[in-house]
Amino acid sequence: MCGAAYQRASGAGRASPNRGWYDAGRIMGLKGCVAAAVVGATSLAACGGRPAQAAAAHLAARERVAMGSSLALTAWTADEPRALAAFDAVFAEFDRLDALMNVWRPGSDIVRLNAAAGDRPVPVSGDTIEALRAARQVSEWTNGKFDVTFGALSDLWKFDQDQDNRIPDPGEVRRRLPLIDYRNLVVDDSGRTAFLRRRGMRVHLGGIGKGYAVARAAAILRGRGVGDFMIQAGGDLYVGGLKNGAPWRLGIADPRAPEHGAFATIDLSNATLSTSGDYERFFFANGRRYHHIIDPATGEPSTAGCRSVSVVSGDPTMADGLSTGIFLLGPRDGMALAERLHVGVVMVTDRNEVLVSPELRSRVTLVAAPADAP
Repeated sequence: MCGAAYQRASGAGRASPNRGWYDAGRIMGLKGCVAAAVVGATSLAACGGRPAQAAAAHLAARERVAMGSSLALTAWTADEPRALAAFDAVFAEFDRLDALMNVWRPGSDIVRLNAAAGDRPVPVSGDTIEALRAARQVSEWTNGKFDVTFGALSDLWKFDQDQDNRIPDPGEVRRRLPLIDYRNLVVDDSGRTAFLRRRGMRVHLGGIGKGYAVARAAAILRGRGVGDFMIQAGGDLYVGGLKNGAPWRLGIADPRAPEHGAFATIDLSNATLSTSGDYERFFFANGRRYHHIIDPATGEPSTAGCRSVSVVSGDPTMADGLSTGIFLLGPRDGMALAERLHVGVVMVTDRNEVLVSPELRSRVTLVAAPADAP
């Protein structure tokens, strides 16, 4: 049993993009473009006192690939040129951060850090320092279940652009396990350096880097005068302000429905919704689902008992890390951590139960029962 710190509920949803959420008011068109009804407003023209159509608030949107997944930006605005210019700044920021944190790009902070493992500290950017510090905090909260040094296994379990649907040799996985230990990642704030103590260790920021980028994107949009917006990067979402005068209504994806339609909705403003699940990068072999969320204790895809975990928080970076960490902890320990940290969580277990943390019980609406499948 999972205890009484959260509620069980069942509740089956509409089609949505293959993400951990969707905007319940969003109309998807070609290449993910957004269409919306225009809300009109009128004013008196300066000349002759005749009514004139003022700029009407509407949805402005752009989408492109960034950090290996779709980055969709939406604003509710009457000043579309301002919003689009702000979007361009966000796209540029994602590119800048990707150049620092990508494990594939030669010369990135992470590539250089991994290459110097067991040898010497390397200078890294302030952004990388912040992301590594946040990662360590989540590692401590989760007793090491979230650990960015899982990168030591990333060339064995291939779930990025190199996915090959192969199960690695168990002996080689076991040999790599001692290289996974966040405590052997040393971050020097004053010297702006990072160091992996053991040769063969590798950092991979796939579990927290996008959350950090989303936090930076939200700050950029607000700094450029765009206060009502939505940012979606893979499974990480942040909504600022309002949409047409009301909080953004979002759906949480059903991890087993064919089109991942929503099984629940939640209204959010100035908050992040980050989802980790076993349904976006996976393959089947020997009757088992192998997915990209690796348990650092076993070196295998997690079997802790979760299909998806959605975290609601004010901090996109921490929400990104916690959604993965809580997934790895499993229903009992994961929901206990959520309650201790006062973090909102919606979880679908491998028994197809829906668990909702106390912070969200009055805010989440279950619209249908999640589909049940392996």
